[in-house]
Amino acid sequence: MLLHLSSSSSATQMARYIPRAALISSPLFPSAPGLISHPKAHLFQASVSTVFVRGLHATRGDRWRCAVRPQLIRGRICSSQKGERKVRRQSTKIKEKELELDVSISIEEALNSPEILRIAELLRLDAPVAVKLAFDGLKDSVYKTRDNAIGGVAGYESVELSVLLCDDKFIRKLNKEWRGEDHATDVISMSQHVPDLKLPMLMLGDIVISVETAARQAEQRGHTLLDEMRILMVHGLLHLLGFDHEVSKDAEVEMEKEEDLLLKSLGWKVKGLIQSAYDAETRSDGVKLDDRKKEGSPQYYKQKFRYIFCDMDGTLLNSKSQLSSTNIQALKEASSRGVKIVIATGKARPAVIRIFKEVDLTGKDGIVSEFSPGVFLQGLLVYGTQGREIFRMNLDTDVCREACRYSLENEVPLIAFTEDRCLSLYDHPLVDSMHTVYHEQKAEIMPSVEHLVAAAGIQKLVFMDTAEGVTTALRPYWSEATGDSATVVQTVPDMLEIVPPGTSKGSGVNMLLDHLGITLKEIMAIGDGENDIEMLELASLGIALSNGAEKAKAVANVIGLSNDEDGVADAIYRYAL
Repeated sequence: MLLHLSSSSSATQMARYIPRAALISSPLFPSAPGLISHPKAHLFQASVSTVFVRGLHATRGDRWRCAVRPQLIRGRICSSQKGERKVRRQSTKIKEKELELDVSISIEEALNSPEILRIAELLRLDAPVAVKLAFDGLKDSVYKTRDNAIGGVAGYESVELSVLLCDDKFIRKLNKEWRGEDHATDVISMSQHVPDLKLPMLMLGDIVISVETAARQAEQRGHTLLDEMRILMVHGLLHLLGFDHEVSKDAEVEMEKEEDLLLKSLGWKVKGLIQSAYDAETRSDGVKLDDRKKEGSPQYYKQKFRYIFCDMDGTLLNSKSQLSSTNIQALKEASSRGVKIVIATGKARPAVIRIFKEVDLTGKDGIVSEFSPGVFLQGLLVYGTQGREIFRMNLDTDVCREACRYSLENEVPLIAFTEDRCLSLYDHPLVDSMHTVYHEQKAEIMPSVEHLVAAAGIQKLVFMDTAEGVTTALRPYWSEATGDSATVVQTVPDMLEIVPPGTSKGSGVNMLLDHLGITLKEIMAIGDGENDIEMLELASLGIALSNGAEKAKAVANVIGLSNDEDGVADAIYRYAL
């Protein structure tokens, strides 16, 4: 049921309950799916019509004349079960054109509050003026980038516009269904104009504004919620009139200029949405710890980074090799805002998927899956679009054979990584820990050195010992013994890795960037180890956690909190959202 507040000349407003809209065919558009009209039995009077679209309602008050208009809304939107509170429609005349300007404001019932109702009432008064001034601005102006499908109001009897005030959840659903992007935005414009369709009314379309996002943007920008809602309404209106700042730099400049002119013409002393986004970026460079955005805060300015490349051990995982609830929430928040998380790790892909599966972050809408890009085994296995393998590098078999013999002779556990398998020569508690603590595949015990070497192509070897044993014995020996045949890498104190020469996590990241068409300016990287150095240097913003290696911290742009202090979450909230 929907509560409709009709406008009336009486001092007392009457409230009545109206059944939800019915999905019907329209005689005007007999073959168009998803057309919604309210049942005739519930029309208030013969001269007034009420058109309902589930989730997007347009209501007409008693005082103004209007014709029935079918709404061309996709079926997916029509299936929404959101209820809304209606504010009476404002109708005004564009005198020189003798047009009726019909604007409706609708509110989700979940947002029903005195403050929102007050703002909606003010927008009801503001919107017709904004529409008239916007059309006046089109008359004598020449634009290089605007879509001219709407050239003016000549030939129309009326102009119609609806504005819906909703929450983040609702606008996120619209983004996912209309644009294929599963995150909330501050405003969406949905045009209803069909250029070749001859109708007496010009149906501009719908402007959908998230009040939750607008409230946080208003707080961040230092003005009132009403100011922010006005800015978003103007921004959405210009989109409906053919401006699109996302098309090109010239289009962005042209829309920004028009936005500022319209706001000034309305007498609103605020900056447009595009300029405010740039200001937010500028201010974020010197943000203080106490000023960083908290969990749950939405994306309220132009996205800084499209991708975050993140290490696992010592970075995303704490010292117990666990994903903390704070880091989990930060990853979800970033993903919901359209920021892609790409894992770049020394781990094998199955281990990473296993970790994320335990916290329900795998699958199509998760952070990691078999269909997502990523850099694994120190860049020796790289997966691109749809999770397809785009690079693989195996270790020299002679190096593998020599390392296996060293393991047996010196009783130092060794694990060989070969894509989705782990191989070893004997059982040992440290070998077991690779599975139980670090989530890698359980090691298969091979009967001999030759069986292990011949089993499959080996990407890397990992010696496991005490931190002292790695520092004093393993690393000095193998740094010299491998020569030009391999490279040694130390990611954690008690392990030493042997990998093919000329490869690294950084080279894998670079390869993936080229494959995905990502520029360095679009990425932020977070790591802790020496194997993260190249990745941190590549990124527009490289963040080394405070628990990291000194060499990694030396090249980073920022030194963050430690992995046991949720350093990844802190970095995401502070620099990426």
